[in-house]
Amino acid sequence: MNIYLLVIISYFALITLISLLTKKIAGRSAADYLIAGRNLGVVACAVVVASEWLGGMSTIGVSEKAFQTGTMQPILYNISTAIGMIIIGFTVARHYRENNVHTVSEMLEKLFGKKARAISAIAFLFAYITLAFVQLQTCASVLSAMFDVPWLHSVVVSSLIITLYTYIGGMHALAITGIIHVIVMFIGLGIASAIGLSDMNGLASLHERLVILGSPENLYNPFSGGLTYAWSLILGGVLGGMAGQASIQPIFAARSAAIAKTSAILSSLIIAPFGIMVALLGLIAKTGKYFETAPYLADPQMMKMVLPTLMTTPEFIHPVLGGIALAGILAAILSTVGPVNFAVVTIATKDIYHGLINKSALDKKLISTARKLVILVNILTIPLAYYGTGAILDTAYISYGIRAIGAIVIMMGIYQRGWITIEGVRIAFIGGTIAVLLNILARNMGYTVIQDTYMAIGAAIISIVIGNIIGKRKPRKLPSETDN
Repeated sequence: MNIYLLVIISYFALITLISLLTKKIAGRSAADYLIAGRNLGVVACAVVVASEWLGGMSTIGVSEKAFQTGTMQPILYNISTAIGMIIIGFTVARHYRENNVHTVSEMLEKLFGKKARAISAIAFLFAYITLAFVQLQTCASVLSAMFDVPWLHSVVVSSLIITLYTYIGGMHALAITGIIHVIVMFIGLGIASAIGLSDMNGLASLHERLVILGSPENLYNPFSGGLTYAWSLILGGVLGGMAGQASIQPIFAARSAAIAKTSAILSSLIIAPFGIMVALLGLIAKTGKYFETAPYLADPQMMKMVLPTLMTTPEFIHPVLGGIALAGILAAILSTVGPVNFAVVTIATKDIYHGLINKSALDKKLISTARKLVILVNILTIPLAYYGTGAILDTAYISYGIRAIGAIVIMMGIYQRGWITIEGVRIAFIGGTIAVLLNILARNMGYTVIQDTYMAIGAAIISIVIGNIIGKRKPRKLPSETDN
């Protein structure tokens, strides 16, 4: 049997078995299914938080961007998210856990009322559906490169695997498998990075090869691609994490507020080093020593397959070790795609269905609805993943831009409540989300080069000011009063 196929089957079999073993626990209540009964300890919580970040974007996305630019700038994705988790640990983590919320929008309801929850839920739902189809693309790129199958087949098979994995065990399964994923991804990609650097005779030799191919002399400098793009990555990572449902859902599931804080900070120590390994592998692929790079540089769809192609090239790495590295890539993707898809499900279940449609729904109904939504979400992302052609990191930052709006609003609500009115919150989400969408259209048509993160932050601040002006003309009410 093909060694790569054997690795895939074995790994998915293990993950499915673990999910089946947790099914009984996950089915006891909605809290058990969605947030693991709020019973995660420090290590489990930190690893699940980290595993959400160390996914398809941290592997396929970072290596793709490193390959495309010939620089180490993409590691800013990991560095910025690590910084973001530290900031979260010292700021909002405790507040999230103490308020016993299931979603970011539920936290906004506690701060600003139900209308704020409804509007933010719709914005976050759009943000995470975008992120979900991007993660599906990363999984499909691995299968496509490994088995040389059509892109559509890879997308559909990946979706089926992800649906099964997420459907069965809920957050309990994500917590347990997340620990396995992190171990496998560091071992697999760590071995591949060591082999690559050794074969290249070290960083200096790799630098020489890349400069000849057109990379800048300061290619190892994360800011080599320009400060404008670099700061958009940093702001997106820091602000996007604060209101990122998938990345902080494990914090909601922490056993206590103290554990929520500690685990958020601890997760940064897992997140930061990972990007260096995959960026180096992208640069090694860029040298063209192991396969012809021209077709990949010419086709955005093929560029997503750079890292899996390198791992399936015998001239670079032995098939057994390549299989282990591929398991690491799949572990990274699965460690994120589960929480991301589950974030969509949680937002749709708690904020849309339970919050707006069926407020009296019992636990059994909520669990049933959540499981149906797992299937619906994965069906919805198939055409998006198939037809989407943008670079993975660039597309993902659409989600970051919208989440940055939520971060600004939440920080103001917790620490400077007097600076923002309820109208400011509502207009910030509406105006900021519309601004991001218009910016995408304008950039694709060549009218602007503004990064989505900048557009979202600028539009959110302007919208808050406009909302405050409108809000201050109305009688001030408490959140509980505005919903009566």
